Amino acid sequence: MKHLKILILVINFLLNFNLAHASDLDLRVEQITKNLRCLICQGQSVYDSQSDFAISMKLVVKKKLEEGKEEKQIYEYLKSKYGEWIVYEPELNPNTFLLWSIPLILFIFGGLLIVRKVSIK
Repeated sequence: MKHLKILILVINFLLNFNLAHASDLDLRVEQITKNLRCLICQGQSVYDSQSDFAISMKLVVKKKLEEGKEEKQIYEYLKSKYGEWIVYEPELNPNTFLLWSIPLILFIFGGLLIVRKVSIK
């Protein structure tokens, strides 16, 4: 009887440990796929989309995580396969410098227009 109780406790521990690991894996898949753009659905992340492409991307991300790949390695793999556009938050590099600088330029230009209009009156 004592051995049965110990066996039940061990099985319960292993099941709970496996569920905790699975939920951690699911959270990491969710985090990564929220930052990936669905190439089929305009304006939706892979996480939000239900297209065949998005479903396969979720499986690819999960498989890569199970292989022990880090988040950055997964992004690099997907960027090499689909291009920089697949990531919602592209890195700052010479190719994306204009993308990152346009909002700042527009903000400064708009501020100068407002200052000029206010100072004229």
